[in-house]
Amino acid sequence: MSVQERKERERAGRERLIVATARELAEQQGWDAVTTRRLAERIEYSQPVLYSHFRGKREIIGAVALEGAAELAAALRAATSAADGPRARVAALARAYLDFAERNPAVYDAIFQLDGGLAFAHEDTPEPLKDAFAALLESLGEVAGDGVHPGLFTETFWAALHGLATLTRARRLPPEFTERRVELLVDRLAIV
Repeated sequence: MSVQERKERERAGRERLIVATARELAEQQGWDAVTTRRLAERIEYSQPVLYSHFRGKREIIGAVALEGAAELAAALRAATSAADGPRARVAALARAYLDFAERNPAVYDAIFQLDGGLAFAHEDTPEPLKDAFAALLESLGEVAGDGVHPGLFTETFWAALHGLATLTRARRLPPEFTERRVELLVDRLAIV
């Protein structure tokens, strides 16, 4: 291995460490606790080393969002691949989405709530974000119905899931009715 390859591998390892540490700190204490100073202390590198990887917290949030979007896409596909038939796939997708949001609140916020400097619904949208939407579209597009644009239907269903996730987490909706809400969403919006 050349010196250049070793340096690139070490740099990639530091970047993964910064992102993992930011994610861990955000999940434990919230995004307000994630500062370059605290990250530098936790990973035992200087702040200039952090800045050599990321220009600041916004870019770190963006990196966590991209990692989380890839994980969300994988979780949605895993849940829907085990389901038999369109209705079961949509229900499995809804449950997997809400479960991801509940288990990973800081990552969910990085993807959908915080400014990570990422473009959504644009030509320059990063691939992990496009893939997460594609994972939704794969199951929802097949139930959009005649004359309904599959992408618009997916956006509407996704908005409903996002609303359920954020309202439940904010304790505006009682969590014990989550499964009934999924059933209503599938029965009424994704009639299959």
